[in-house]
Amino acid sequence: METITKFASDTGFALLANDPKVLIMIIISFVLLYLAIVKKFEPLLLLPIAFGMLLTNLPGAHMYHTQLFEGGHVHWEMFGNGIPVGEGKTVAVGLIDILYLGVKLGIYPCLIFIGVGAMTDFGPLIANPKSLLLGAAAQLGIFIAFFGARAIGFNPFEAASTGIIGGADGPTAIYVTSKLAPDLLGPIAVAAYSYMALVPVIQPPIMKLLTTKKERQIVMKQLRPVSKTEKIVFPIIVTAFVALLLPSAAPLIGCLMLGNLLRECGVCERLSKTVQNELMNIVTVFLGVSVGATATADVFLTGRTLGIVLMGVCAFGFGTAGGVLLAKIMNLFTKNKINPLIGSAGVSAVPMAARVSQVVGQKENPKNFLLMHAMGPNVAGVIGSAIAAGAFLSLFLK
Repeated sequence: METITKFASDTGFALLANDPKVLIMIIISFVLLYLAIVKKFEPLLLLPIAFGMLLTNLPGAHMYHTQLFEGGHVHWEMFGNGIPVGEGKTVAVGLIDILYLGVKLGIYPCLIFIGVGAMTDFGPLIANPKSLLLGAAAQLGIFIAFFGARAIGFNPFEAASTGIIGGADGPTAIYVTSKLAPDLLGPIAVAAYSYMALVPVIQPPIMKLLTTKKERQIVMKQLRPVSKTEKIVFPIIVTAFVALLLPSAAPLIGCLMLGNLLRECGVCERLSKTVQNELMNIVTVFLGVSVGATATADVFLTGRTLGIVLMGVCAFGFGTAGGVLLAKIMNLFTKNKINPLIGSAGVSAVPMAARVSQVVGQKENPKNFLLMHAMGPNVAGVIGSAIAAGAFLSLFLK
């Protein structure tokens, strides 16, 4: 009878009764799984994140331990000596503790960026360098959200991590948060990928509000052909320039441009295919599960999470507005008019934001094809968000 009683007291069901907050987190993980599988909201990362959230909140599983990473540092001694859990007891490190090292050390986001670079065509940006300005303007949301987060009580590290959601670049948000505010990694990752999935819902009303029907009907000239030499030289020059200007951005920009160089050079086809497929898929699973595991009840069920959600939508809104408004301003000084709708693509959600520009534009003029034009600010937004991340790290990381 004593053995049966001990077994019953050690089950997750019994432990669940001692901490009912984890039940709320398990329900939230079910909701996110539903959104990923049924609604197809960024399923490639939202599903692993949701499952990681489920695993970390199962009582007694001991798969992830926040003690290992308290204070923003990795407590390596616990990996060998065990993790204290009270009453003189220790437990061994869990599976997700090991996987999370890839997030904490900044490995996974950089590997993801290699894959993103290998899947990205910078041709539209090279053909129309002005689109770089639109991508930069769309980063306005990052800094608006930063100051908004400061206004509601976030410290500079938390505010920077929250603001970077506006870049609509999940790996960048994870990279910055893992360095500056690791305690908020779960809520920020969930907010970032949820809003990325909602780009087709968030952006169109803002785009229509800030433009006239005539502006939305502007037909842009066909982009010039881009030579292979230009595509090869571009990632090399960008890496050197950005790394010299802002060394903190070098890991993200360097990995992004390495992947693109593998794609464009023509002599590394095997490597290009590997980073686009096998490497990208493996790292995506590890990254998602690890990040989801940080969403424990003590961190997620707080007022700060609500603030992150609020500032995240503000970041997306102001980022969209920044790109559209700059395009309107540029039209005052240029002969060849820009359709302001492509400015919204600067928020970096590749290629979803560019497709939104195409869809909204074709509703006004079925003969208008904006996709390739919108890809310029879209890929510029990827570069812009990485530079913004480097700026925050340079300012706040000691």
